[in-house]
Amino acid sequence: MQIDVIPTLNDTTEEALAGKTVIVIDVLRATSNIVTGLFHGSGPIVPVATIQQAYQLKEPGDLLGGERNCERIAGFDLGNSPYEFKSSEVSGKRIVLTTTNGTLAISKTKQAEEVLIGSFLNASVCAAAAASSGRDIAVLCSGTKSRFSLEDGLCAGLIARQIKRSLGDQGRSYEGNINDFGLAMEHSYEQASGDLTRIVLSCSNGIRLRSLGQEDDVRFCCQVDALPVLPILTKEETISLSAAVNP
Repeated sequence: MQIDVIPTLNDTTEEALAGKTVIVIDVLRATSNIVTGLFHGSGPIVPVATIQQAYQLKEPGDLLGGERNCERIAGFDLGNSPYEFKSSEVSGKRIVLTTTNGTLAISKTKQAEEVLIGSFLNASVCAAAAASSGRDIAVLCSGTKSRFSLEDGLCAGLIARQIKRSLGDQGRSYEGNINDFGLAMEHSYEQASGDLTRIVLSCSNGIRLRSLGQEDDVRFCCQVDALPVLPILTKEETISLSAAVNP
């Protein structure tokens, strides 16, 4: 089993992800919000790359959610705060979601065999599912406008570490390879884990969100394993909870 951690969505292609189990990460905040919404009883979430696609796919009763440059899109029902995705407003509602980076990363996975939505909030559940797949694994960090984002890398490092541990729990030793970037992120997470929230608040996206008065969002998204659910991308290109894992 090969584990590759990919720094940004632009560092891979659809073809390179073909046949793999892919874990998509956008800690601040798309994948954290998907995990939060589904944990709190939302309907399926439909990730799309553009605002135009969101309007085209919206059906009566759906909610539109998303952001551009950290700000809610004009006319949308939801922005990009996890506190919006845990509100009673989302209960039972299908959400059509578009974000600057995270939903673009998800759109790169069309040829993957399995697509999981990962975050700090559900890291261990996500890792266990990937480990049980038996396939090569790509952990895709969304990044920010083609640049690496530290919070995504740290989360990827945690998930890579947990994949190895999950294999041990299943009675299988990890005999594959992890790429150099993944190894670096694994060690980086181990160093950061004791002060994770402070470190994420000090990275570029953390600083930006704090300047916008959204520090609480960052703190929420740094809670490791707080929401143990497994969102998966279905063949219909909607994200739902795996029946194998329940809140």
